[in-house]
Amino acid sequence: MLLERGIVMSYETIRRWGKKFRPDYARRLRRKQPSPHDVWHLDEVVISVTGKKHWLWRAVDQEGYVLDEIVQSRRDTTAAKRLLTRLMKKQGIAPKRIITNKLSSYGAARRQVMRSVEHRSHKGLNNRAENSHLPLRKRERMMQGFRSVGGLQQFTSVFSAARNLPVPPRSHRSALAIHVYRLQAMAAWKSAVGVLA
Repeated sequence: MLLERGIVMSYETIRRWGKKFRPDYARRLRRKQPSPHDVWHLDEVVISVTGKKHWLWRAVDQEGYVLDEIVQSRRDTTAAKRLLTRLMKKQGIAPKRIITNKLSSYGAARRQVMRSVEHRSHKGLNNRAENSHLPLRKRERMMQGFRSVGGLQQFTSVFSAARNLPVPPRSHRSALAIHVYRLQAMAAWKSAVGVLA
């Protein structure tokens, strides 16, 4: 697009712009208000960074909205507990229920952090979290992998904030209501990046 306008620029310049401005844009985007009726879907996915395995732990609510992501080098109770405590700090209230895969670390971490929350552990129930990894996997292939753990953490936090914006609530809405919701999302994006509508 820039070349079309007569502006010649390297990929490195665009990468540096992204690194400089992405976190600020992500902070400006509005966040979904937490509710005590929320259902959190928790999942982890392995990502190779410079040949070493790292785990991207993710929490998604019942509408597909990404609540938080954290990159860790371990897949144990300590890592699950870190995700849950970070979620509790960010959300401020506990959910009605958490749904996970069969990894036993979630149950142990939940007993330490949020005893009163119902926990369901079943592979088929956790499809919402599993499907939320797909856009990141597609982006990872396009970028030919990640070069550092810090870069991966920064990228996922910004990528999720931008992807959350046009996600309409999953209710029985008309096509017109979804269209209006997406127009509002684009207006919010333009105000976050400072573009005049």
